[in-house]
Amino acid sequence: MESLIVIILVIMPGVWSGSWRVTLKDQCALRGTSVVIKCQYDYPLGHIVTSAGWSKALYVSGEWEKFLLSQLPSPPHHFKYVGNYWSDCNLLVNDVQHTDEGEYFFHFVTTLNRWRSQIPAHLSVRELTAAVQPSAVTEGDDVSLDCVSGCPTPINIVWFRDGQRVPKPVFQAGREDTGRYHCAVLEQETVRSASVALNVQYAPSKVTLSVSPSVVKGSPVTLTCSSDANPPVTHSGYNLYKDGRFISSGQNHTISAVQPRHSGPYYCQAWNNISRGGVDLINSTEVHLDVQYGPENISISVEPPHVVEGSSVNLTCSSAANPAADSYTWYRVSSGSMLQVGSGQVLSLPSVDMSHAGLYLCRAGNQLGGNNSTEVLLAVKEKNRGRRSLPILAGVGVSIFVTLLILFWLKQRTRAEKKQTVYDFRLSGRGSSSSASGDPSNRVYDNIHSLPPSSPLAQDIAPHSQRRSHPEPDDATSYEDEVTYSTVTIKPRNLRPPHLIHNSWSRACGHDDSVIYTSLAQSS
Repeated sequence: MESLIVIILVIMPGVWSGSWRVTLKDQCALRGTSVVIKCQYDYPLGHIVTSAGWSKALYVSGEWEKFLLSQLPSPPHHFKYVGNYWSDCNLLVNDVQHTDEGEYFFHFVTTLNRWRSQIPAHLSVRELTAAVQPSAVTEGDDVSLDCVSGCPTPINIVWFRDGQRVPKPVFQAGREDTGRYHCAVLEQETVRSASVALNVQYAPSKVTLSVSPSVVKGSPVTLTCSSDANPPVTHSGYNLYKDGRFISSGQNHTISAVQPRHSGPYYCQAWNNISRGGVDLINSTEVHLDVQYGPENISISVEPPHVVEGSSVNLTCSSAANPAADSYTWYRVSSGSMLQVGSGQVLSLPSVDMSHAGLYLCRAGNQLGGNNSTEVLLAVKEKNRGRRSLPILAGVGVSIFVTLLILFWLKQRTRAEKKQTVYDFRLSGRGSSSSASGDPSNRVYDNIHSLPPSSPLAQDIAPHSQRRSHPEPDDATSYEDEVTYSTVTIKPRNLRPPHLIHNSWSRACGHDDSVIYTSLAQSS
């Protein structure tokens, strides 16, 4: 048994050296990691180590003082002795913080003496430092990520962006690479650097124009333009267009009382000084503003425009409305009251009669309301009225024409008879003396109405009257009732023997001793 103890003592460092010595090594640790402060110690032959420990120098009241680690405020198991009691005196520091930085001393006690290191071990605490080069780039530029530990000991590093692992520390920047980056120790991801930002600038994209798709006439409406851009588009960087025509600048455009004329396609344009593919101004997609309103400008058309009794006619109601009018009601207006006569956009009357004539109006409606049209007069003409009047007018014209012809013929005949009578009387007057003693068979008796004394014809006939030579005072009014007989001798141009004249006259009259009486009417 004694020989075994001797062997153990021989292999112990202190036994070989036989002197008091502590060998320490400075350490550098990253905040949050665990570090072992390396330590070796030795002592003279014959000593047995009974206890060992560590202390830290603190500057208190202007002086450096050494405090046992157990006396320092720290979490449990923050400091742990991991050496032994014969040569190894290593110290483990868990979750190193900046407060752990400083000078550490080792001490031990043997059965015969005690010893403390004269030169301390210095613990340096460093941080991982992340760097992005460059920190602000334009989309498409190259980016390099660098991580600096501050300790000479190489470590394996990994990168994260907003909590997501970054596959490569060098890459071509895209807009999705904008974010905050940090580096960490591989398999000790809690040991990490502070975050640094990468700013990837890019031209506006996803430019959108938002507006309520349908609005009611007279209501307010606001058109808002937005985009995804870095740097963000300023208020003055937005322009609004309608049908390609500039409307206004700014992110918002408000119409206080929208009208149908405001309907149409709109788009906005965004700009932030960053070009994309050589293009600085980026347009949104078009948005159609639809202004809804009730029926207005309602009118009625009549086809055909001229309606004849018995024919058909269509009355069509039309209006401007959005959405289009979906109900039509027809009314007939009479004495200030309206009587419903049909529905639908077209009022069809297949066989019109005079009772259909009058004033009509239609009412058009949609989901926003309804309005009436102006009144339209439907005039109906009687059937064939114009055709019947033509024969009547023609008949009247023909009758008048025939009457005029008859009157003209009678007038001409009367004039011819008057001229012949006067001529005969005058012949009778000239030949009365020579024929008075002539052959009685040559006399012709005429029944002649008496003429007024003032008449030239009466004056011519008066000397030959055999009945009255002095008319009564009332002859002017009673001569039509009296008969005057006169002997008229017709004297032929060629003198013939009396028997030839008598025979010729007899043949002309149909017998020999005939007497011809002629009744002459008064000439007015």
